[in-house]
Amino acid sequence: MSEEQLSKLEQFRKRRQEQNEKVLKLDHLGVKRFFNLDSNTYREGALPTKTKELLGLVASAVLRCNDCIDYHLEQCAKSGFTKNEIVDAMNVALVVGGSIVIPHFRHAVQTLETLESEGVLKS
Repeated sequence: MSEEQLSKLEQFRKRRQEQNEKVLKLDHLGVKRFFNLDSNTYREGALPTKTKELLGLVASAVLRCNDCIDYHLEQCAKSGFTKNEIVDAMNVALVVGGSIVIPHFRHAVQTLETLESEGVLKS
């Protein structure tokens, strides 16, 4: 399948995996430790993984990182959050981050539509 035939979300997934592999092949201890810290942060703890993913989504929106938004939207959908719950969380990001978050909210809606079409996200 050509790059043009892939959805933007599929392109993101592919690019993220390829680039993560390249970064890890650099074999830098500090980089490996950071990636490990990131992975461990989202494991079950005092807060469930599901809740942590929603927190990651809100933080990503406020920080205006579309790649991070896509990643956390997918994780939230896989964790069982509904579209309405995710939109409610994005509203928190909008209130905290202000109007500058609106373009990223638009991006999130496009990704949510893709996740719905894939059957990953419940309405």
